[in-house]
Amino acid sequence: MAGRRLVLGAALVMTAIGATLVYAAQTQVFDPQTHKWVDYDKKKARKYYAAHKEVPEAFRPQMVKFRTAEVPGTIIIDGNKHFLYLVQSGQQAMRYGIGVGREGFGWAGIVRVGRMAEWPTWTPPAEMVARDPNALKHAAGMPGGPDNPLGARALYLYEGDQDTIYRIHGTPEPWTIGLDVSSGCIRMRNDDITDLASRVKVGAKVIVLMQGAALYKGV
Repeated sequence: MAGRRLVLGAALVMTAIGATLVYAAQTQVFDPQTHKWVDYDKKKARKYYAAHKEVPEAFRPQMVKFRTAEVPGTIIIDGNKHFLYLVQSGQQAMRYGIGVGREGFGWAGIVRVGRMAEWPTWTPPAEMVARDPNALKHAAGMPGGPDNPLGARALYLYEGDQDTIYRIHGTPEPWTIGLDVSSGCIRMRNDDITDLASRVKVGAKVIVLMQGAALYKGV
């Protein structure tokens, strides 16, 4: 029954997206400085960032051509390629690099931005505390700041009126952009989430695509 629900959820997500294109997982990025393809696992990503003080060009914000039936202002996330698209008019989108859920924590679905916050307080959910007792010290909430896991901004994702506990947020670890590292939240560089938050309205539709997702929301 669980497998049937996952298949049904995937089908409903794809139906709702219409003309949006889905691509295979990206495991390498092109480095224009060395003119070589760069393997992008966790170890090499951190080494790349230490050397360049920047993420690869592919993961920096840029306007791209993007065909979709969704209206401007919609957020579409391609979890496998580690890109977030903010739909614009004229078959274009602003594209940002992201980090997504590690194996077993990836999800897909259709949700909405329920609220937004600047330098938000981070409170680890009970499931995280159960997995990592060190998170217990922040059970009452970790104030916003440069070391806070949510970074400079957070977009809180809701399924109807229910908080999903998933966020699109900043990070104090920019080298993790392009990786599968989180507990399910979508992370961005602080400058990028600040820019995205300035463009997005509460209530905006968010479509999350991920092949092999462990969970489906809003479908």
